[in-house]
Amino acid sequence: TVAALHSAGTSAAYVACGPTTGLRDGLDCMDCVALDDLDQLGAEGQETAFHLYNALRERGGALVASGAAPPVQLTLRGDLVTRLGWGLVYRVHGLSDAEKVRALTDHAAARGFPLLPEVGEYLLAHVRRDLPSLLAVLDALDRYSRETKRPVTVTLVRELVHAAGAQAAGSRIQGT
Repeated sequence: TVAALHSAGTSAAYVACGPTTGLRDGLDCMDCVALDDLDQLGAEGQETAFHLYNALRERGGALVASGAAPPVQLTLRGDLVTRLGWGLVYRVHGLSDAEKVRALTDHAAARGFPLLPEVGEYLLAHVRRDLPSLLAVLDALDRYSRETKRPVTVTLVRELVHAAGAQAAGSRIQGT
């Protein structure tokens, strides 16, 4: 993520693209620029993205872009499609439930605590299922577990989720 790059001392920026998105000045001085939904850019934004790509490449920077399809299948300027094709192109699939539980287990292990499979399954059934939300909940559980000096169990998860309330669960659990 951009935050991880910043903490590693790398200059980086994230841009959520839309039809009227203007790419701000100074992006070409970054080490890494992430353009999300690049295929949503209008004509002016596409031209700017083309020049941004060239500038970043010239100075050894990186452009990471996402779109609804591989570059050759997007309705973009031909020169931008060509530039995007010079790099690696991956098709990213959503994780299955089993893969999400595995990602949660790995994240918990990296934070220094074990995560039982039933805790991961409970999270999938009771909180937002996208990975950023699940990881935020897991981080909140880690903090709550340390505060209460209790292991992360389904009971602890249930306690935290119910304390947050059905509607406010996402914001409280995510620490906002």
